[in-house]
Amino acid sequence: MASSKQEGQAAASRKSEFRSQKPKPESRDESELLTVPDGWKEPAFSKEDNPRGLLEESSFATLFPKYREAYLKECWPLVQKALSEHHVNATLDLIEGSMTVCTTKKTFDPYIIIRARDLIKLLARSVSFEQAVRILQDDVACDIIKIGSLVRNKERFVKRRQRLIGPKGSTLKALELLTNCYIMVQGNTVSAIGPFSGLKETLMIKRELAKDSELRSQSWERFLPQFKHKNVNKRKEPKKKTVKKEYTPFPPPQPESQIDKELATGEYFLKASQKRRQKMEAIKAKQAEALSRRQEERNKAFIPPKEKPVVKPKEASTETKIDVAAIKEKVKKAKSKKLGALTAEEVKLKMEADEKKKKKKK
Repeated sequence: MASSKQEGQAAASRKSEFRSQKPKPESRDESELLTVPDGWKEPAFSKEDNPRGLLEESSFATLFPKYREAYLKECWPLVQKALSEHHVNATLDLIEGSMTVCTTKKTFDPYIIIRARDLIKLLARSVSFEQAVRILQDDVACDIIKIGSLVRNKERFVKRRQRLIGPKGSTLKALELLTNCYIMVQGNTVSAIGPFSGLKETLMIKRELAKDSELRSQSWERFLPQFKHKNVNKRKEPKKKTVKKEYTPFPPPQPESQIDKELATGEYFLKASQKRRQKMEAIKAKQAEALSRRQEERNKAFIPPKEKPVVKPKEASTETKIDVAAIKEKVKKAKSKKLGALTAEEVKLKMEADEKKKKKKK
């Protein structure tokens, strides 16, 4: 028994020595392991990597809204051409309003069907074909973010969505420049297309610090702005403000009952028949007033409207009167004249001059 115990202790000591002799892994920073060397690019997946192709057919389908039908019908030949290069079939069903992509026997890339699915999803979310086709590249990714369920109030949701777009799209353009991504806000979703790192970047400071090789592996917290969270609950003011009355130790006066009112008017001491007669008289008086009012409204239709006073035409002033006799004389003179003819006085003078000339010759 003693020998067996000694053997067990020796085996345990050998195991501990063996464990201590094992080489320990070198301690490296996680930042060094996660960073990608500059200029490194993942090799493209070719047919040589999967010469036998795929075993089974895979397909995806998605619906699109009615307003996208005209655009999709126009650009669908381009979609089919882009997917045929990767041996993927695409069909457009305008009756059901759906798009379908499926692999073929010649498809060799197993992940291309996922990228084709993202392509038709982006097209359904109002992304243009020129931007959506970039998803077929290996170094490009996309994300469709649902923002409709973030806020329950519809008016508040519209305001926040407009804040995301900014005045004349300035905020959206700034986000695109910061992240190197194409961002499209449509309805209740936001579509983003760009590199993997760009989909996570949100600050320009991070982008500038990433350019410096010394600061790449350090903490950037000292460079980033720090804001204090101030949760100030603003109490909503009521629409109708009640003004508090001045405090008095005396209680308010008791309201009068129906009996007190009848005692004040003297109706309490009347008989039941007299009370009934008074009620009937009051009802008849009201009916008579209503009847007279109705009669007045009916009689309004028979009242003739007030006629406008007749405006007499103004007499022509003496200054503007036309002398008809003078005009007639002028017309007669003009008729007696011939075009270029002499007047009667000029004719007499001419005849006298001719006679004088004849006498001189004699």
